Amino acid sequence: MDSDALKSIQAPLKARYRDEPAAALITLKAEGEVGDGVTCSVATARAMVEAGLHPATGGDDFHACSGDMLLQALVACAGVTLNAVATALAIPIDGAKLRAEGDLDFRGTLGVERTAPVGFRAIRLFFDMPASVTPEQRATLQKLTERYCVVYQTLRASPPIAVAMT
Repeated sequence: MDSDALKSIQAPLKARYRDEPAAALITLKAEGEVGDGVTCSVATARAMVEAGLHPATGGDDFHACSGDMLLQALVACAGVTLNAVATALAIPIDGAKLRAEGDLDFRGTLGVERTAPVGFRAIRLFFDMPASVTPEQRATLQKLTERYCVVYQTLRASPPIAVAMT
């Protein structure tokens, strides 16, 4: 897709959302079902993913780890956002690669050490851009990707989460 094609697709959406802000408010949903062993099956757009314990907490490394899935969601969202921004700005980024890493202390999630945090202590997102992308373009792409990436912004400024059990 080129810049003009992307802009022609997004222009009517942007106009509608300016005129009707409520139309831009969408609720995304995810569903899962507890499975055999210590697993949970989650439906994605393409397939069912069976998540389980990470090997560091007793898992068998056969199932997807939800921590990995969080990092994968960050990479996917940042990659799509980067690609959309680059397309809109007509900056060719063919062959760009993304990678995310996150540091966990499993003593927290296993309840071994009360002061150890449950969750990621730090997350790092890396962009490997083609040599043809200038430093100025890299700075612009990074700034705009950070600004418009939903998963990145959600992790940066955590929204309130309501939990209900029926």
